[in-house]
Amino acid sequence: MTARIIDGNALSSEVRGQLAERAAALIAKGVTPCLAVILVGEDPASAVYVRNKVAACEKAGMRSLKDVYAPDVDPAVVFKRIAELNADPTVHGILVQLPLPKHFDAEAVLEAIAPEKDVDGFHAENVGALMQGNPRFIPCTPYGVMKMLESAKVPLKGAEVVIVGRSNIVGKPMAMLLLAQSCTVTICHSQSKDLAFHTRRADILVAAVGRAKMITGDMIKPGATVIDVGINRIADGPNAGKLCGDVDFETAKEVAGAITPVPGGVGPMTITMLLANTLEAAERTAK
Repeated sequence: MTARIIDGNALSSEVRGQLAERAAALIAKGVTPCLAVILVGEDPASAVYVRNKVAACEKAGMRSLKDVYAPDVDPAVVFKRIAELNADPTVHGILVQLPLPKHFDAEAVLEAIAPEKDVDGFHAENVGALMQGNPRFIPCTPYGVMKMLESAKVPLKGAEVVIVGRSNIVGKPMAMLLLAQSCTVTICHSQSKDLAFHTRRADILVAAVGRAKMITGDMIKPGATVIDVGINRIADGPNAGKLCGDVDFETAKEVAGAITPVPGGVGPMTITMLLANTLEAAERTAK
């Protein structure tokens, strides 16, 4: 058996087309959706992510602002800029690219963003709303995963779900979204005993730990849906420099019923759902 591929590129293209139509309708009413992105430092991966986010905005007909600061910038400068963006009614979404340099208090920076413009969904107020089942914004990666499960018609009600990874960005909000769909959810992490025992009973397995190919085919229940959130770069060997996920795709695809590839799986959907959140924020201001 070879798993069905859940194509994130194809779904992303379809959803972005829908978002572009909604953006055009909003612009016709005199409101241009706008995302402001702040990048601090010279991390190459962060620079690529920011460039892709800005390009995606513009392609969808949305406006984007980008502020880039040196790695040794005084945090007060960044806080001042966030305050300006909070007060600007033409800006609907604000995103500070993580990670930040070590002299920044990342939590304080995220809390400085107005909750109604926090399109990443990381502000404590928005995290609490998600926990209560009434989210203002859904964090982009989990939001993208839910869209992929929906498009692939994966049954959720009563499904046994195992999430490997407990981060605030993916693992925890992913668990809340799946609980809301009546799944039975287990969260595993670095201290979990006998990880394979848990993963082998999952109808849906979500891998989000940032360790290359740690989930192998023998850890997967036959016919399971496997969502690979990880993006890792292979360090050595003939494939050095290439991207791979947290799942060993070659062995997993022979066991799973459906699987997301890396690249071309969850990644494109993350940026797509950032656009969706920005558009939703703009639509709220236009009502």
